[in-house]
Amino acid sequence: MKQVDETILEVKNLHTHFFTDEGTSKAVNGISFTLNKGETLGIVGESGSGKSITSLSLLRLIPSPPGKITGGSILFKGEDLLAKTEKQMRAIRGNEISMIFQEPMTSLNPVYSAGEQIAEAIRLHQKLGKKEAWNKAVDMLRLVGIPSPEKRAKQEPHELSGGMRQRVMIAMALACHPEVLIADEPTTALDVTIQAQILELIKTLQKDFGTAVILITHDLGVVYETCDRVAVMYAGKMVEYTLAKEIFTNPKHPYTIGLLNSLPRLDLDQEELTTIPGTVPSPYDMPKGCSFAPRCAHARRICEQAVPDLESIGPDTKVSCWMYTPQWEKEYEAEKKVGVQ
Repeated sequence: MKQVDETILEVKNLHTHFFTDEGTSKAVNGISFTLNKGETLGIVGESGSGKSITSLSLLRLIPSPPGKITGGSILFKGEDLLAKTEKQMRAIRGNEISMIFQEPMTSLNPVYSAGEQIAEAIRLHQKLGKKEAWNKAVDMLRLVGIPSPEKRAKQEPHELSGGMRQRVMIAMALACHPEVLIADEPTTALDVTIQAQILELIKTLQKDFGTAVILITHDLGVVYETCDRVAVMYAGKMVEYTLAKEIFTNPKHPYTIGLLNSLPRLDLDQEELTTIPGTVPSPYDMPKGCSFAPRCAHARRICEQAVPDLESIGPDTKVSCWMYTPQWEKEYEAEKKVGVQ
């Protein structure tokens, strides 16, 4: 992976909310990040942290109602996608920005062959004839490592294995050589061997096409193998944003540390896995202060009273935690004076 400093995508203070009878769910609540050409950004966190809603927001695929992007900007090559018309977005989706969805069986149309579905995107965006588009679809299947691509192109999704369906999704996503590829849990429900093959395939194709990748996952092992930078999300917010190598050697946020500590270790004699106590708060009933405070062993009164900003604590690291602020030290000193441990 070669990191290039030219920014292709910049997300600023993105908010995506869902308005339901139960109340307002702030699924994405102020996310900001940049993506440079040729790099891979990992977005990690527990289920319900807002990872997939972030990816759908980037392509403006949020179902409305009940969802709505309520604030922020998504700058793609300097132009705000939130200001585009639906017709303009259709020209961008699948062409300049593509997405590999989490479950290929529900993402592929069950009544059309794999080749037809790839060729449709090629005809739409590249204005090729039916035969040319079909030949390119077969070539894409060959490129992603599907054996006998001419035969597989004529088969419907239910006739393919899980690994092959995922490769079809990758072929479809890359058919128009997009500048940004969003991969939402691309190895979910695949066995370990196929997972490794799919990740290696994405890395190889990224190198060949120079595509920038956003990889959404809950698997920190995948992050270690593939990502340049990482955004850690919790309850709709970004709590840590840093280089991938820093996450594993010098994690800062207590939530990030908890995620790493919960991984099984072959070099330790573990009778039980370490867990993070408690659960992710309900999106309809968020804590007043830091959303992680109820589960955090380091929480102080200030953590329960106010939400910390995402602040730089180094050249490549941003953290949303009161522990790294002057207010934390002041409260610590105050608690010592009154004997609070």
